[in-house]
Amino acid sequence: MAVRTLDHCSIRTLDLEASRAFYVDLLGMEEGNRPDFPFPGAWLYLEGHAVIHLVGVDPDDSVGLEEYLGGDVDLDTLNGGGSLDHIAFCATDAPAMIRRLQRNNVPFRERQVPNMALSQIFVEDPNGITIELNYFGSEK
Repeated sequence: MAVRTLDHCSIRTLDLEASRAFYVDLLGMEEGNRPDFPFPGAWLYLEGHAVIHLVGVDPDDSVGLEEYLGGDVDLDTLNGGGSLDHIAFCATDAPAMIRRLQRNNVPFRERQVPNMALSQIFVEDPNGITIELNYFGSEK
């Protein structure tokens, strides 16, 4: 049995609406069907596939989350990616994304990968997780 592809990433967040807005309004994902879990959240889709599962953490009531997922919710660990460095997505139209980020005053970094036709944009989501956008076939 071989591992074939990454299915989705799950992000715990103290600010569900800011996280949803980042992925939907800024990156262009679509909010879609999500099971009726006993905690708040959103599933965000690309091309019909849920790629980001946002898990809302209520600091005053995390019982549903703790019971369903197990373990305690440590609020001090809910910023950044810990050992996870970044999440990468293939994308198109880098100039349009750059304009959108600038229009929304969202800081970002650009990089051209050496010896490859690959331009990249790096941006942090509201939870401090680095998102890499890859533009293959693109030379800056």
